[in-house]
Amino acid sequence: MKSALERLAETHPNLEIWWDSSPLIFEHWKHNFLSQLSGETRDKMEKYIERLYPKDNPQETIFSGVTTNPPLSKDVLKAYPDEWNNWTYNLLRLHPHQSDNELAWKLYSEIVRRGAEMFIPKFRASGYREGYISGQVDPRYLTDVREMVREAIMLNQLSPNIMIKMPGTREGIFGITLLTAMGIPTNSTLVFTIPQILRVAEAVKVGLNLARENGLDLSRWRSVITMMLGRFEDAKEFQRQAKERGIELNEEMKRWAGIAILKKAYKLLKEGKYESKLLAASMRVGPTIDGKLRVWHLEKIAGAEAVLTIFPNVIEAFLLHYDGVEIKPQIDEEVPQEVLDKLLRIPYFLQAYEEDGLTPGEFANYPPTQETAISFSQAMDELEEYVRTIRKSIPLS
Repeated sequence: MKSALERLAETHPNLEIWWDSSPLIFEHWKHNFLSQLSGETRDKMEKYIERLYPKDNPQETIFSGVTTNPPLSKDVLKAYPDEWNNWTYNLLRLHPHQSDNELAWKLYSEIVRRGAEMFIPKFRASGYREGYISGQVDPRYLTDVREMVREAIMLNQLSPNIMIKMPGTREGIFGITLLTAMGIPTNSTLVFTIPQILRVAEAVKVGLNLARENGLDLSRWRSVITMMLGRFEDAKEFQRQAKERGIELNEEMKRWAGIAILKKAYKLLKEGKYESKLLAASMRVGPTIDGKLRVWHLEKIAGAEAVLTIFPNVIEAFLLHYDGVEIKPQIDEEVPQEVLDKLLRIPYFLQAYEEDGLTPGEFANYPPTQETAISFSQAMDELEEYVRTIRKSIPLS
C-alpha cells in the first residue's frame, strides 16, 4: 500500500516532494514521530517512513530535494547537542582569532554541507536534476548584493548539489541574475507575491541568456521560486486589514489566500514558458472541515508540475489523516469566487495578487518579508551566541 505522499507525487509525473528541514534531523524526527504511535498505525507509518529516505539506498529517496534555512539548521544543534558542541569546540581551537560571525557562518555551512552529502546519491542517480539542497545566504544581508553573492559562491563550492537561497528583494533578485549567469542553481526565498515571482522568473531568464551566450555548462543548474504560503497567510498586517474592513479572516480564508496566489503564479509561469519551477513552502496544517483535519496546502496543489517542500509536522498530519483518502489533481480548480471577492477588498492581498501590485523597491518592506527576515536573522544571531558560549568553555592557555 502506498502512503499519502507517494500518491500525492503520482498526481503529476513532474510533481516533486522535498524535505523542508535539515536532512541531518531526519532520523531524530522519525524516532520522535513513531514513538507517539502504537499498534497497526505505528507499523504502517514506520513502513511509509522507511521509504521516504532509505538509509541503505539513499538514491531511492522519495524526496527530490531539500530546503533549509537558518532556523531549521539551528534545530540540528538541538537534536544532537554533544556532537555539535564538540565540533564547534574543535573549530574554535583551530581558529581562535576568528570572529564569532565568521565561525557561526562556518558552523552553518558545515550543517548545509553534511545535509548535501546525504543527497549526493540522488543527485548523481538523477543525472543532476534532483537531489539539491537549498542553503541560504545570511538573511541579515537582504539588500547587500556583493555580500550575498560572495556567500552564495562559498556555499555552492561546498558541494555541487547545493542550491542557493536568495531573498526576493530587489537586490536579491539581481543577485539571482548574476548567479544564474555563472551556472549556479538558485532558490528564491522570502517570496510572497505575484510581482516578486514574475521578477525572479525574468531575472533567471536574463541570467540564462548570458550563461548560454558564454557557453556555460548548465547540466547542474536549476531554478525554483518559493511561495511562502503560511508566512504570507499569518502576517499580522493581513489580519489587521481584514478586521478593519469587517472581513473574518478565519483559517479557511487564510488558506485560500495563499493558495489563490500560488494558483495564479503557476498559470503565469506556465504561460510565460519560464524555466523556473514554482515551489510551495511554509506549509500549515488545516483547515478542519466537517470534523476532519485537512492539509489544503498539499491537497489543493495536487496535480501541479511544481515542487512541494514539506515540514516534518505537515508530513505527519498528511500521512495520518490522508491514509486511504483519495488524492486527486486540484491545481486547475478555481478558488471560490465569493472568497476571492472578499480577499481582493484587502490591500495586503491585492498587492500580492495583482501583477503590478508592488514595485521591486517595495519588496523588502512588504510585511511578511520583514517578519520573516527578522525571524531568520534572529536564528543567525543565535548561532553566533552559540559560538560565544562554546568559546567561553575553552580554557585560557
